[in-house]
Amino acid sequence: MFKLGLIINPMAGLGGSVALKGSDGVAELALEKGAIPKANLRTHIALNEIVHLKDKVSIVTCENLMGESCAKALGFDVDVIPLSVTDHSTADDTKKAAALIKEMGVDLLLFAGGDGTARDVCSVVEDEFPVLGVPAGVKIHSGVYGITPKASGEVLRMLIEGELVDLKTQDVRDIDEVAFRNNQVKAKLFGEMLVPEAAQFVQAVKQGGMEQEDLVLEDMAAYLADEAQDDVLYLVGSGKTTQFYMDYIHADNTLLGVDAVFNNDVVANDLTEQQILSLIEQYTSVKLIVSVIGGQGHVFGRGNQQLSADVIKKVGRENLIILCTKSKLKQLEGRPLIVDTSDVDLDKQLAGHIEIYTGYNDRVLYPIQ
Repeated sequence: MFKLGLIINPMAGLGGSVALKGSDGVAELALEKGAIPKANLRTHIALNEIVHLKDKVSIVTCENLMGESCAKALGFDVDVIPLSVTDHSTADDTKKAAALIKEMGVDLLLFAGGDGTARDVCSVVEDEFPVLGVPAGVKIHSGVYGITPKASGEVLRMLIEGELVDLKTQDVRDIDEVAFRNNQVKAKLFGEMLVPEAAQFVQAVKQGGMEQEDLVLEDMAAYLADEAQDDVLYLVGSGKTTQFYMDYIHADNTLLGVDAVFNNDVVANDLTEQQILSLIEQYTSVKLIVSVIGGQGHVFGRGNQQLSADVIKKVGRENLIILCTKSKLKQLEGRPLIVDTSDVDLDKQLAGHIEIYTGYNDRVLYPIQ
């Protein structure tokens, strides 16, 4: 019997859709702004990959939304630890749960959250036994998460079915959210945890810093500006790459947010999911400009949760403009780009080869999974 520890941070990722750039310390505000918790849904996706093996799995978890509800809904045998928590769990709840699960002994601890959750788990577990994260937060800089919830489930399946999976230490990183909300990315190493190594399923540590290909990015920005259509609303996603475009057209830019541009004039900055959906209804034609996270290959689901499944569906795959330098694509070493929208059907619709803007009048076809 495979003994699986499970901790879900129900508050993880709440800040993303309402443009709060994270959830640490602002979960209540995010809920007031209309954010919808999705950590349990994303854990459900992961556990669904091993539901056919539930007779071989025993889950040790927390009560209610911190694990019990999700595991029982899928029919797993569940042992609830003696820890009383509310649906609005805290970092201390995560740490206490990790300590209790550690005492009980498990083959692997699965946890759902973001970098803050990884920090909390690491502070208790360190590299004493294997862990694996289900990505559910706004910030995913750490190398302890599956590239998607489904991928985390695939790694679990491999372990339970006895496939050979290496264990390697991976960095736990987090950023200063106060600085993050002021458009500054300051990542810090907080420790290491032992993670099952399956390269196609577990993400690399996010690469930070400025691209050294400024001329290429300027060419790309110039091409976008030259090709921009009149009377089309352009939603411009986060990142340094898209910032070059905004700088080129002399538009105010939210480095870590989503802005809207119409006929080269800024309509609004730092939009929430609901504001974006409202804007889309006001314009006849809408296009979405996004960039690729270097080292990871994510297009959606990392730091741009404002661009929700509903937003992407309304814009349409045909109206996506994806920017990435060839050097970043080469860093992926043939791995496909990743979309992680929390909507399995939409992820499938987005999959396949798509045009990537890589310079001035320069595009390549590259796969998305």
